[in-house]
Amino acid sequence: MAYDVVVIGGGPSGLMAAIAAGEQGGRVLLIDKGDKLGRKLAISGGGRCNVTNRKPIDELIQHIPGNGRFLYGAFSMFNNEDIIRFFERLGVPLKEEDHGRMFPVSDSAQSVVQALLRELKRLRVDIRVHTPVKDIEYKDGSVYGVTLQTGEMIRAKAVVVAVGGKSVPHTGSTGDGYAWAEKAGHTITELFPTEVPIISHEPFIQKRTLQGLSLRDVALSVFNEKRKPTVTHRMDMIFTHFGISGPAALRCSQFVVKQLKKQSAVTMVIDALPDEKEETLFQRIVRAMKEEPKKTIKTIVKATISLPERYVLFLLEQATIDPQTVASTLSHDKVRTFVALFKKFSFSVHGTLPLEKAFVTGGGVSVKEVHPKEMASKLMKGLYFCGEILDIHGYTGGYNITAALVTGRLAGMHAAIYANQ
Repeated sequence: MAYDVVVIGGGPSGLMAAIAAGEQGGRVLLIDKGDKLGRKLAISGGGRCNVTNRKPIDELIQHIPGNGRFLYGAFSMFNNEDIIRFFERLGVPLKEEDHGRMFPVSDSAQSVVQALLRELKRLRVDIRVHTPVKDIEYKDGSVYGVTLQTGEMIRAKAVVVAVGGKSVPHTGSTGDGYAWAEKAGHTITELFPTEVPIISHEPFIQKRTLQGLSLRDVALSVFNEKRKPTVTHRMDMIFTHFGISGPAALRCSQFVVKQLKKQSAVTMVIDALPDEKEETLFQRIVRAMKEEPKKTIKTIVKATISLPERYVLFLLEQATIDPQTVASTLSHDKVRTFVALFKKFSFSVHGTLPLEKAFVTGGGVSVKEVHPKEMASKLMKGLYFCGEILDIHGYTGGYNITAALVTGRLAGMHAAIYANQ
């Protein structure tokens, strides 16, 4: 059996690539080793599917810290507004939520997956599931076809590799594509977890003192070896039995990974009240202490600061202040020490959960070896890459899926154009 284009991988980028190739005409085959297509889409955005983000292009790129600038060329051909129009054309109207995130009006990831499957059917794209690919075959500097694990050979003029990275392996992303890329001469940059929970060996973490405690809208920072913040993210976070998680921690994680290459432990700092100045907080508490000198410090702080009581008690303990201390007996120096912890509670972190537990894979096929407006290999004719196998990674919030859909669109379209020459 011979095809013009074979797309390997039925995630967001592969589905989009197969549709884009199908639109150009010719014979297109979409292969996936799993039992159903769109598994990663179905679980994205908490099952609601955050299909893109409506921020302006420059802001989008800032939210893709891993080689986001490479996508400027791709976005000039097909961008987030085009993604919105694409889904609306398929009968999936989208709505905008906080921070520019776009969701289907149905609030169902399945409506997105079903619309893509209907479009594949309309375009007469052949689909094979339960079909693991063993290898991509090359001949005289060009793609020749793919060999399946069964030994069956499928001839193809062009192959789009859309098999994802190594994160979320239960959806089928188990790193299969890296060897195929290396065989074609491509460089695979070092793989590392991003958007992943962070591990700490601090005693308060080990004792699970704060386990399950969420802090809302905090500023979480990663400090470098010179004690300067390398990044700060203002979002929610949660303490876990092994460290920290939640949106702020996930966004900081790739910077922790990079910093841990230089040192065995990395300092992180929580500013629990980013809109407040330290001196203002101090004056407010001192004023409340003067007004109610017989009340305990715990009661006064609870009435003047809007933070979870459990965190307040923890910071009192860190400042070696008994929560039952009567306000009139507490020195201003002690209060200053305590207030400083609201703004700068620092602790050490020592690692992250493994790549398999990450939401996104950092590293992959070097973007220097890929044409930015076509997603074509610069080293092998007829070979195209899209999605997470590329060395591109963004924050959660619709940025990775935008990169996947845009690169998928260009890879599928150009693979078909090349095959039809």
